[in-house]
Amino acid sequence: MQERIGNLAQAIRLPDVRKRILFVMAMFGIYVACAHVPLPGVNKEAMERLFSGAFGGGIGGLLNAFAGGSLERFSILALGIMPYITASIIFQLLVMAVPSLEQLQKEGEWGQRKIRQWTKYTTVGICVLQGFGMIGFFGTVGAFQGTPMIIGFDIVMMVAGGLFLMYIGDQITEYGIGQGVSLIIFVGIMTALPQQLASTSQMLLAGYIGLGNVLFLVILFVGMIYGIIKVQQAERKIPVQYAKRIRGTRVYGGQSSYLPLRVNQAGVMPIIFAIAVAMFPAQIAQFLMNESVVQTIARLGFTEDSVYNAIQTITNFTTPSEGNHFASFFYFILVILFTYFYTAVTFNPEEIAENLQKNGGAVPGIRPGEKTRDYLDKILYRITLAGALFLGVVALMQYYVGPITGVESFTLVGGTSVLIIVGVALDTMQQVEAQLLMRHYRGFLHA
Repeated sequence: MQERIGNLAQAIRLPDVRKRILFVMAMFGIYVACAHVPLPGVNKEAMERLFSGAFGGGIGGLLNAFAGGSLERFSILALGIMPYITASIIFQLLVMAVPSLEQLQKEGEWGQRKIRQWTKYTTVGICVLQGFGMIGFFGTVGAFQGTPMIIGFDIVMMVAGGLFLMYIGDQITEYGIGQGVSLIIFVGIMTALPQQLASTSQMLLAGYIGLGNVLFLVILFVGMIYGIIKVQQAERKIPVQYAKRIRGTRVYGGQSSYLPLRVNQAGVMPIIFAIAVAMFPAQIAQFLMNESVVQTIARLGFTEDSVYNAIQTITNFTTPSEGNHFASFFYFILVILFTYFYTAVTFNPEEIAENLQKNGGAVPGIRPGEKTRDYLDKILYRITLAGALFLGVVALMQYYVGPITGVESFTLVGGTSVLIIVGVALDTMQQVEAQLLMRHYRGFLHA
């Protein structure tokens, strides 16, 4: 641990690395400042009651956590980064399903830039849809009271806030260290830490929870962090033997190496993607909860009560919670599917096998080419299953930690939040390590 801290200090002393880190910190500061700029029309007391109830423990709590508390404050960043993630998921799926888009992506930087441009346009549409949905839902529960002009202004500002976060994420990825979107979610979750610690301390001093509950929570929290780190860094080492090659009077190759296959090749992205997809039906239902929309649907031959009940049923069946086993199971399956999906996107066994063959490398006992590809694919499928199941279990922990420990005020211990925090921290450290290795420094992996 001390050596890693020392290596990090070495990285900070490098002018260009220090510049990247300071840039990320500056973006975090701007994000936190904008998250406290409120929009007009909100009823603060009604909003506090809403988030202290069941809504704050379900989809509302997750959206609020990923938005850094902006949703509860109803700030200009109330939509958070989730619309951009949803749009990215849509186009990644379309690239795999539509041959023309797949061909466009293979055309190099121009094609990828075109897809990113369409993703941003889609983000605008999702922001508008979710903006109307939020205001409609808050209006039905009395948390929002505004004129049509205020509603239009708020939606424009929320869309601008969502696009601004998308811009910040792109800037962090390009000029900072780490993956911008993941870091935005990371800092959004971490901004709630001081408030949650204060609330838990107040409840402990007031006698609402016991010291044993807090100790159990701490043990569970530390255990989850340890397990996540172990799984995130676990890998299967595939031995590779390189053939000897003679060029003139010199002999090249002949050495042994290994190909590391991570148990969780996809990192934290499957959990983020699964959350975005799992929440989408509930967000659509919130949009339909608007009184004018309900009246329009009712004109088709339904009663307004039946429309409200149908919308509420959609929300309940698609919002994971301790008592909603169907939605929790659906969320669990989504995490597994997106783990395999993102692994397939980021790791190509056929390309790896082809590169090994070109460089004279081979897995002992496996013929180069197609046999090597099939072998790597089989190994990756098996170890990814273990990683996907672990991610699914951890993702569901957020709905059960509170009831198990008796401490409902410290939601950071929930599986999704801890997984994202630890995963993003590890990924960012690896990015710093890469900067060190480029300058012939000893990296974190040697610790």
